[in-house]
Amino acid sequence: MKTIFHPADSRGSTDLGWLKTKYSFSFSSYYNPQKMNFGALRVFNDDTVAPNTGFGTHPHDNMEIVTIVFDGEISHKDSMGNSIKISKDEVQIMSAGTGITHSEHNLHPTQDLSLYQIWIMPKKRNITPRYGQSKLLLENRTNKWDTFISPNADDMHINQDAYFSMLNLEKDKSINYKLNQPNNGVYLFMMQGTAVVADVNLSPKDALGVWQTNNIQISATQNIQMLAIEVPMTF
Repeated sequence: MKTIFHPADSRGSTDLGWLKTKYSFSFSSYYNPQKMNFGALRVFNDDTVAPNTGFGTHPHDNMEIVTIVFDGEISHKDSMGNSIKISKDEVQIMSAGTGITHSEHNLHPTQDLSLYQIWIMPKKRNITPRYGQSKLLLENRTNKWDTFISPNADDMHINQDAYFSMLNLEKDKSINYKLNQPNNGVYLFMMQGTAVVADVNLSPKDALGVWQTNNIQISATQNIQMLAIEVPMTF
C-alpha cells in the first residue's frame, strides 16, 4: 500500500471577494509542483460563491467535470442547450469532449453557494459532449458507501474508469473501502468529522490518497462524512 497525505492547511487558497476557494491541486494562480494531480484526478476545488455572482461563460474541452453542491443552488447554462438549476445535495457531470461553453451563477440574493468542483482527465479524447445530474440521498450512504458515479451507470458515468462514492459513518463504527479496479487509487476526502484511515488520522478537509492495495479500513472517531474519488493511477 502507498499513501499520500494532504492536510487541510496544505491546500492553496484564493479570495476574490465574490469567490473563495481552497485548492487541493495546482490551479489558476496556485501552483505547487508536488500537487499537480492524483492519478487521473486533476482538480479538486472547494468553492464558496457569494450571492448574485458567478462564473461567466467560459470554455472547456477534453475534461470530465463533476460538481457537487452542498449549500445553495447553481444556475447553469451551456452550449449543449441545458438551462438547469443544481441544488443542495445534487451532483452534476459533464464530459467536455470536443468542446463546450457554460456559465454558473449563484442568483440567490443573500445565500452563499458551497460546492466542490472536480476535474478528471478523460479516457478518450474528443468524444461528443454529454451532461448528467442526480440527487444524493442521506439514506443511501448511512453507514455504507453510496457509489453515485461509476463506469457501469447508465446516466451517471464519465469518460474515465472512475468511481465517486460518499459515506456517512457513525462514531466508533468501521468500514472498508474496496477498490473497484486493481490499477486504480482512491482519494479519500474528509468532509466532516474525524477518523483513522489506513492508520492515518484524518480531520475535516484532510485528504489521503491510497493506491497499490485492494482494501482500506476506515474507523470513525466522530461521526463522519467522506467523499471517495477512485481513479486510474496511469492513463
